[in-house]
Amino acid sequence: TCFSDFTEMMRALGYPRLISMENFHTPNFMLVSEVLLWLVKRYEPQTDIPPDVETEQDRVFFIKAVAQFMATKAHIKLNTKKLYQADGYAVKELLKITSVLYGAMNTKGVEGADLSEEDSSKFKFDLGSKIADLKAARQLASEITSKGATLYDLLGKEVELREARTESIARPLEINEAEKMMKVAIDCVLEQVQKTKDMLNNVALDEANLEAKIEKRKLELERSQKRLQTLQSVRPAFMDEYEKIEEQLQKQYSIYLEKFRNLTYMEQLLDDHRRAEQEMFEETANMLRLIQNKLKEEEQRLLKSGNNDDSDVEIQEDEGSDSEMEDRQITKQRAGLETFLQG
Repeated sequence: TCFSDFTEMMRALGYPRLISMENFHTPNFMLVSEVLLWLVKRYEPQTDIPPDVETEQDRVFFIKAVAQFMATKAHIKLNTKKLYQADGYAVKELLKITSVLYGAMNTKGVEGADLSEEDSSKFKFDLGSKIADLKAARQLASEITSKGATLYDLLGKEVELREARTESIARPLEINEAEKMMKVAIDCVLEQVQKTKDMLNNVALDEANLEAKIEKRKLELERSQKRLQTLQSVRPAFMDEYEKIEEQLQKQYSIYLEKFRNLTYMEQLLDDHRRAEQEMFEETANMLRLIQNKLKEEEQRLLKSGNNDDSDVEIQEDEGSDSEMEDRQITKQRAGLETFLQG
């Protein structure tokens, strides 16, 4: 019954998580601390309780802070040992806080059993709209406290001041002394008025000085602008010579471009001519190599034919004459080839 009431109240209050009885079968301090912090924030959103529960010391401090807060603000006495156990016994302590919040919600006409999500969100919205009023009320409460303390201190001095006040009231009023005091007060007021007038006069003087400086700067600016215009309008004496030299420079530049193009073209032609000569030389060298090979083959063939023995003399004479003629031709060809190679 305790668990079911707790879960129903938490759901009605708008807790974002679902809580079941299985969560408290074993000690679950993280869930208990989360629920406690949520309930405290629900009770007073401006509460500053550290949520750190990593170490044992932090947990003890957290439980003590929550218990002290609920005892001072809501007058709810919590058992810190049961809360620290974080089991089923802690649910009974949590139920004390949830029952108070749940009862406060029911007083505004909100039914806990049939409260839907829309109603819970509406309740949150209404609570949020009253935060500004809550802040104003707190500020007024602090002011009332401070004013009450001041009033208490003043009332404590009333015993001493009462005799002086009674004596002053009972003392007869002296016209001369009152007149003297009034004159002193009038002199003080006149002195303050004079100081104020002096300050106003100083301000006026400063304003006049600033205006004079501004006018002076304006005149200097106008003179500078006029001087600039005159300098821009005056033609320098060297401009004619400058323009002539500039025209000559343009002509020289065009001549330079023409010569540069011609030089580039001639270099390209020279490169082409050298390339063609190189190709011709290589072709001639190849032809000469072929001719030399042919001459060597012919010479070897003639030498082989000259070594053959034949019985016919005429044939030998004819062959001898032919071989002599061929030797002459070979000699001429060699001489011509050497002359060509030398050239």
